[in-house]
Amino acid sequence: MKHAAMPLAREQQPLKILQISDLHILAEAGDTMLGIDTEYYFHAVLRQAGSTGNYDLVLVSGDLTQYPCLASYRRIHAALQKLHTPCLCLPGNHDDFAQMQLVFQGPDISCNKQKLLGNWQIICLNSQIPDSPCGRLSNAELEFLESCLQRNPERFAIIAVHHHCIPTDCRWMDIMQIANSAQLLELLARHPKARAITFGHIHHSLHSIQNNLEIFAAPATCFQFNLDSREFALRQTPPGYRIFSLYPDGRIDSEVLRLPGRLTELQMDSEGY
Repeated sequence: MKHAAMPLAREQQPLKILQISDLHILAEAGDTMLGIDTEYYFHAVLRQAGSTGNYDLVLVSGDLTQYPCLASYRRIHAALQKLHTPCLCLPGNHDDFAQMQLVFQGPDISCNKQKLLGNWQIICLNSQIPDSPCGRLSNAELEFLESCLQRNPERFAIIAVHHHCIPTDCRWMDIMQIANSAQLLELLARHPKARAITFGHIHHSLHSIQNNLEIFAAPATCFQFNLDSREFALRQTPPGYRIFSLYPDGRIDSEVLRLPGRLTELQMDSEGY
């Protein structure tokens, strides 16, 4: 599949990318999960993010739904349309990728796996293991990644995936890490223009640097996990999102912004979801 590309940029104006993740939208609007209306907070995040700037791209990095159904994906699509910004949507372990591809198939909101913007390429990978909360990248996904990097040697790259590729030091979460993370990181180390990888899944923000590769995680647009716990635990930290500024010379600035207040209605004694 060919992808329209913006010309290589010469000026120092950065590209702006909004990353949202782990929406966990339910079958009906107004339904609640762990005590909160996940769809209400998804819309609140979009309103706040949309009011603070214009974006060149929106990345939706998985777990769009909790129990996949076409109705949920259609409501998400309608909400994303209001941003009037190209969106790339990739699947998480709670998603049905076939249903996603039925709904997100337009020129602006899609499940396309690559986007060329200025001096950058954005590459989306599928880390799903069917019927499992855990992550793994198939040989086909790794081959696609390497092909994108080889075909566009002049462009810097940021890679988006749902599952995390480095430990969080949280036992219950890290059993779901991408099983072949070492293979992924070794591949990226061979391509110096690959500058960053970003993911969701952990319902927590993260920033790390390994061998000149920046590694990011976006918070969830709903509830956040307490990664300081050995067992499943929640925090009342409010929903949030991540913004990237990608400069033509390969530099990256990024920040996490959140809704005001705390999730006081969250059922803190929940043992899972």
